[in-house]
Amino acid sequence: MQVAKYATKVSPSVIAGLAETPVPWGPTGYVVYKRTYSRQVPGAGRTEEWHETIERGCNGLLEIGGAFTQEQIDRLAYFWHQLKGCPAGRPIWQLGTDTVRRLGGDSLNNCWVVNVDDPVDPFTFAFNQLMLGGGVGFNITPESVFSLPPVKFSPRIERVDTFDCDFLVPDNREGWVELLDRVLRAFFFNGRDVRYCTRGVRNKGVPINGFGGIASGPEDLVSGIAMIAAILTGAKGRKLRPTECLDIMNIIGSIVVSGNVRRSAEIGIGDPYDREFLSAKDWSKIKVPAYRQMSNNTVRCADTTTLPKAFWRGYEGNGEPYGLINLDLCRSHGRLADGPDYRPDPGIVGCNPCGEIPEEDREPCNLAEQFLARIRDVAEFCEVSGLLIRAQKAITNLPYSHPKTDEVVKRNRRLGLSITGFHQAPHLHDAAIFDAVYRNLEEEDRKISREMNVPRSIKLTTVKPSGTLSLLAGVTPGIHPAFAPFYIRRITFAANDPLVNVARDNGYKVAPKINIDGTRDLNTLVADFPCRVPEGTQCATGYSAIRQIEDQRFLQTHWADNSVSMTCYYQKKELPEIKEWLAANYKNSVKTASFLLHQEHGFEQAPYEEITEAQYNRLIAKCRPITSVAGDRGEMSLVDSVECGTGGCPVK
Repeated sequence: MQVAKYATKVSPSVIAGLAETPVPWGPTGYVVYKRTYSRQVPGAGRTEEWHETIERGCNGLLEIGGAFTQEQIDRLAYFWHQLKGCPAGRPIWQLGTDTVRRLGGDSLNNCWVVNVDDPVDPFTFAFNQLMLGGGVGFNITPESVFSLPPVKFSPRIERVDTFDCDFLVPDNREGWVELLDRVLRAFFFNGRDVRYCTRGVRNKGVPINGFGGIASGPEDLVSGIAMIAAILTGAKGRKLRPTECLDIMNIIGSIVVSGNVRRSAEIGIGDPYDREFLSAKDWSKIKVPAYRQMSNNTVRCADTTTLPKAFWRGYEGNGEPYGLINLDLCRSHGRLADGPDYRPDPGIVGCNPCGEIPEEDREPCNLAEQFLARIRDVAEFCEVSGLLIRAQKAITNLPYSHPKTDEVVKRNRRLGLSITGFHQAPHLHDAAIFDAVYRNLEEEDRKISREMNVPRSIKLTTVKPSGTLSLLAGVTPGIHPAFAPFYIRRITFAANDPLVNVARDNGYKVAPKINIDGTRDLNTLVADFPCRVPEGTQCATGYSAIRQIEDQRFLQTHWADNSVSMTCYYQKKELPEIKEWLAANYKNSVKTASFLLHQEHGFEQAPYEEITEAQYNRLIAKCRPITSVAGDRGEMSLVDSVECGTGGCPVK
């Protein structure tokens, strides 16, 4: 009898052993895990523990065709449990569920990019993917937006309280997307009035199956559609401006966020000479609408010496600093060490909201994470990374809902294997080590691709911000140094999440979220966790902006063939030096860049806030560590993980 080559189930004995093995959680690791990734155990009246999540995840990988021998899947379970390496947050949450069986690859990828070159599909695509819990980057540079036709009609868009209507909105994701589709087509193509009824949409507070969460009710959908219709009415007879496209995308994001059903992560990629776009989040000049907090904004730029003075206003504290994307370098280079035209990527149109994966139109991010501080040596680095790209490669074989996405995924098989805890792993800070592991990954990809009979991946590696997963292990996020020796880490919860009461009962401060326009979102609560870093950990307060950018260049050279996401924390006095460095090096060294003032940044509830040792001691004396959560939490939603330094990329 022939023995099957690949495993069909992770060994129960391995899982049983992990259940008895301590998990090396970080200071907020367990509560972040419970709030973000732990699913309801059917019939048990509780949510999963870490070993049960791993069992579901490993078996879910095998179910979708993961090419693992028994030894390999058991080793992956061990590395996952010990927080040496694991799939990205989306697969941790969804693997082994009916959602994957129903939605395929859409449920397991983190983020997407769409080119706004059509008056309907880019917006409905973004709406659909955001409601599935992914983030969306969108290209609204003039040459894309100006290819749109003029807004031809000014139809009446009206919500009615009767079934005698043009469209009865179904109580599902597809129904909300179809309503937007009908509205956009009415303005651009057919001029028909849209009378729609939302009586079929469940009321606010009713549990949602599948992705989880609590229904927001129809009111935010209705108000969002009205705002979009107003923008289109104002543009009748002409083409939309890029900032109007930005606002439509941001309003879509605000609909998705409503009621804390899910978080919304977006990035708008515009032109540096578009003055309206540059001032869209300049709170010193305008009252920034609350919905514009939905996106990080960035400009495409091949050479920073060509940037106008207006670009730097946000860097001086007058608004949110815009990021940079070097599309030329993204298209021509993989790792910088390999030179031009090694793994070229000519079809790239933008990047995901955190900037670590430049992508083609409607292409998704397929991510995984390695915790460098937990990895012993080069051999373990190679083993962990080889197992993780097997997991990622399996996801590329799934079907995707949009034909263009399915085509680009099957053609590119793009992977993004990331690292985190860089500053706590000095034993691996050697170009030769990263070069060796990368070459080993290339060989592993050749092997896996032959076994699966699929193309080799166009790209393999990245560095993502790693907010939530780094919190699990208590390591510094991605390439970033620790924010400060003592700081407050703010974590966002849905107001109806029972973990809010757990945080309160354990002495942690909880307050409503403050929007960018100063209003309070009572559906979203922010909990403050006082933290200290281990003695000797490199902190941003003692690490110059230039050293941070040089770290980014090092990993772009020797590790990431996609991009390196980093929010560079800086002091105002460093800005001239930053400009000088970028003028000399950006063109040939940086694919994407993001900056944020360490202090005086204008955010009332920044994800990190530096405090003194005395403040830390006073705050922590009032708190008890959260190490267990009793009772039934129910199925909670995909909630904000604040992946980027600005809080703009909350994808798990």
